Amino acid sequence: MKKSLNIMMAVVLAFGMMACGEKKLTKEDLQAAEATLFNENQSINKDVAPKVAEKYCRYVEQNPDDSTAAIWLYHALEINVLLNNTDKSIELGNQIVSQYPQSKWAPMSLLVMGSYVYHDMLNDTAQAHAMFQRIIDEYPESEVVDDARQSIKYLGLTPEEIMTLMLMSQMKEEEPIDIGGGDGE
Repeated sequence: MKKSLNIMMAVVLAFGMMACGEKKLTKEDLQAAEATLFNENQSINKDVAPKVAEKYCRYVEQNPDDSTAAIWLYHALEINVLLNNTDKSIELGNQIVSQYPQSKWAPMSLLVMGSYVYHDMLNDTAQAHAMFQRIIDEYPESEVVDDARQSIKYLGLTPEEIMTLMLMSQMKEEEPIDIGGGDGE
């Protein structure tokens, strides 16, 4: 009994020491990390970017009720999309939707996952469609609901087919131009 008590005490102390060793991040820490994200030529610094995204995630882990938590996770999602890290992008997008479903970043995350991760990176039009449909069904008042509808409309089409549809749609909406002639002038 005494031996198991000593083992439990050692385990509790070890966990306590590990928890104390991790610095509580501040928003200033995140802003400082963010300042290192891009090179002078405005391209993403691929050596630093994963660490910055991880720092954003750690901040949210430490401060899940912070009013800015969802946006930090969204920034981590954006970074992982830029790095073509599909698994982490999907994980972060799903975390935003499940942990912060009422935030404006939830439908935005679904749009990013549908457009960039499932459609562009994974070429999975069925999953892309599912993401867009979720926005329409669960977030009908979202600022990205029209984007989701358009994305479904153009899903699986080539850029040329999309451009043709857009031009045809625009021509239907415009008033005909009178190119002259009928009145004798």
